[in-house]
Amino acid sequence: MKAIGFTKPLPISDPKSLETFELDRPSPKGRDLLVQIISTSVNPVDVQVRGNGHHTLKKPKVIGWDAYGQVVEVGSDVSIFNIGDKVFYAGSFIRSGSDSEYQLVDERLVGHAPKKLTAAQIGGMPLTSLTAWEVLFERLQINPDQPDKNADKTILIINGSGGVGSIATQLAHMAGLRVIASASRPETINWVKKNGADKTVNHHHNLVSEVRKLGFHYVDYILNLNDLDGHWDEIAELIKPSGKVGAITENKHGIDLQKLTKKCASFHWEWMYSKSYYHTDDMVTQHQILDRVATLLDNGVIHSTVTKTLTPINVDNLKRAHQEVETNHMIGKIAISNES
Repeated sequence: MKAIGFTKPLPISDPKSLETFELDRPSPKGRDLLVQIISTSVNPVDVQVRGNGHHTLKKPKVIGWDAYGQVVEVGSDVSIFNIGDKVFYAGSFIRSGSDSEYQLVDERLVGHAPKKLTAAQIGGMPLTSLTAWEVLFERLQINPDQPDKNADKTILIINGSGGVGSIATQLAHMAGLRVIASASRPETINWVKKNGADKTVNHHHNLVSEVRKLGFHYVDYILNLNDLDGHWDEIAELIKPSGKVGAITENKHGIDLQKLTKKCASFHWEWMYSKSYYHTDDMVTQHQILDRVATLLDNGVIHSTVTKTLTPINVDNLKRAHQEVETNHMIGKIAISNES
């Protein structure tokens, strides 16, 4: 089979930053599915993994952590899916990725794909949907099924127009929260409002002043999706006593958790790959989340955040997608699909 990857971390402008390789088509065992890939997307993690490191690899590293495709073979212990099923998933950080003709994935990480969306619209959704769902409803313990009880709660989402922010805003709105999303350009402000933001603030300005101008002294929840170091003091000031803070971006310097002490506020990391990385007992929750996301997408409760599509999946288009993600000015997601 053909797969796209790299053997040495290089700038995306380098001709060898991503290359096509011929690899053996794998065979599924146990609870693994073999999926023929139809569409995928590029996330910041793809850029980080491709660009980090200093050594030449003996075997090509195939990345890609979003996939929509069709099950073509199943392992002996598979119980959720059948050959021919259309599926979507983000996979595992420690296995070969979706920038490939075929991919092995544990069925517990896989959802039945939406039926009413295009291939590209589906292919851009798994990683960000899982991340947003887990941080909102598992880490911050917001109940998505009690919008009436959540109606008096406010969440600040820092970087509302990016991949995770675009779906997190929709899910927080669905859960009944008042949503303040940060956005700094007219087009991103319009985008976050389309996704359900009630108010917007500019993350290039002082967020404490921005939020308090809106009439909110504190907020119940804060979801940080960009520059945790730069926003930490603002987060500590704005979070309500007994409030909850979630973050997906690692800090580069030490963050002072003592700033939350007097408020008895809690801080929660979210790493979407944690369940598959450690093979936790609750891995199957990712299957359950994606099945629910698929239903919400098909019913129009939430919408795909894919704003750009490249066709087909090849080296040139993956490089273009990496370049766009590297600008840090993406609105929503970029998908690469074998179907127009």
